[in-house]
Amino acid sequence: MSSQKKILVTGGAGFLGSHLSSRLVDEGHDVLCLDNYFTGSKQNIENLLAHPNFELMRHDVTFPLYVEVDEIYNLACPASPVHYQFDPVQTTKTSVHGAINMLGLAKRLKAKILQASTSEVYGDPDVHPQPEEYMGRVNIFGPRACYDEGKRCAETLFYDYHHQHNVKIKIVRIFNTYGPNMRPDDGRVVSNFIVQALQNKPVSIFGEGTQTRSFCYVDDLIDGMTRMMNTADEITGPINIGNPNEFTVLELANLVLELTGSRSKLEFHPLPQNDPLQRCPDISKAKALLEWKPDTQLREGLTKTIAYFERLLSTDEMRTTK
Repeated sequence: MSSQKKILVTGGAGFLGSHLSSRLVDEGHDVLCLDNYFTGSKQNIENLLAHPNFELMRHDVTFPLYVEVDEIYNLACPASPVHYQFDPVQTTKTSVHGAINMLGLAKRLKAKILQASTSEVYGDPDVHPQPEEYMGRVNIFGPRACYDEGKRCAETLFYDYHHQHNVKIKIVRIFNTYGPNMRPDDGRVVSNFIVQALQNKPVSIFGEGTQTRSFCYVDDLIDGMTRMMNTADEITGPINIGNPNEFTVLELANLVLELTGSRSKLEFHPLPQNDPLQRCPDISKAKALLEWKPDTQLREGLTKTIAYFERLLSTDEMRTTK
């Protein structure tokens, strides 16, 4: 185990942040978890609240922060279309002002900082699978632009702080990730399908369901992210972290129906604007530089995720009937 560090996780009560916080605490580090609870939840980090190595702070990264830490994982930003399109100006501010504030903190502390970027920087790609060198095809005026362009600008800021101020940076581009601690109203395809199937409601397919996605289980993703943070300083990224196994949305829906034993029927809707038809990572760099590849197969990961949503939905039902 590496020596104990004081580590800041922004967005630490969110889906990915809560898993990362748990991993870092398990490794013996002191974790300062920062969240404004726009999409994060105290429920996600309930198991950590009493731990002596864990501290929770309510804070919005668009405002400056003055703390003392050794490393920073910058995960703060709503990541699902439902949430990032709710207030697009605030989404862009979170990505851009948040990056500036966290990079300023890293510069002052001489701390290493990792940016959780996204496969959305590739937009609706015309290169498949997407390598890190691909510059993307993004509609800067579209409904997804606040997130796509916010994250692209954040990457630019990371490189400029690195070159201008010698800040130690790491950038990972996260592809579709799923697992426990996702919100039931997350709006992303895995959580949508599972919640609809468990409630025997129609499963919403946008378009014909022929668009493809690659789904990475959260434990694999967090492993890739921590490996990236622990690489040599000259490895800055960006590095794709995701599962290169491709499935159509229709295949995913049918697998969810099978695993849940649901009576739900498929219901088809028009495809949203700028929804990518293909999204799949080239993970050659992750394999070579991080010695990382995902281990969890979709069926196994979905089984764990379904069990989480079953518990969550039964608890919610109990609350509403009391």
